[in-house]
Amino acid sequence: MGEGWAVWITGLPSSGKSTIARMLSDRLRRIGINTQILESDELRRILTPNPKYTEEERDNFYRAITYIGWLLVRNGVNVIFDATANKRRYRDEARRMIGRFMEVYLECPLEVCIARDRKGLYRMALEGSIETLPGVQVPYEEPLNPDLKLNTAVNDPESCVEAIIEAMRSRGFIQL
Repeated sequence: MGEGWAVWITGLPSSGKSTIARMLSDRLRRIGINTQILESDELRRILTPNPKYTEEERDNFYRAITYIGWLLVRNGVNVIFDATANKRRYRDEARRMIGRFMEVYLECPLEVCIARDRKGLYRMALEGSIETLPGVQVPYEEPLNPDLKLNTAVNDPESCVEAIIEAMRSRGFIQL
């Protein structure tokens, strides 16, 4: 079994990361390519069950999920990271550790993310009941040179998935 690959889908909360990660995984599975989604909300329940979202906690959390992704990839598992990772250094560290790595930035205006927010995170941030939401109270550092940049305010999820698959094919991650 050869080494796998990793695709990190990043962007503001409610930019479409989870939807696109699930659709990408489903589409790849239908063509015979298995993936493991490392979804930050799900992993946070295990790694930080009572999250405070401090800078130190975020540093440790992203170090841990990057390490998990690296372990999976080196053992032949294809990984899709579904995680905001608000600091560039989190994603850059994954790129350094994982040989076959692709960063996909879902660009989406804050007002569109706020309108889409099903979890109520932006409402809670604006009310002050949460204090460290990326893009509102703490910075979200956009990737400087993502492998792929998709505007989810104008592109539907299906076309985003198609663009990701084409980028993966062109980099030799998958063959169609």
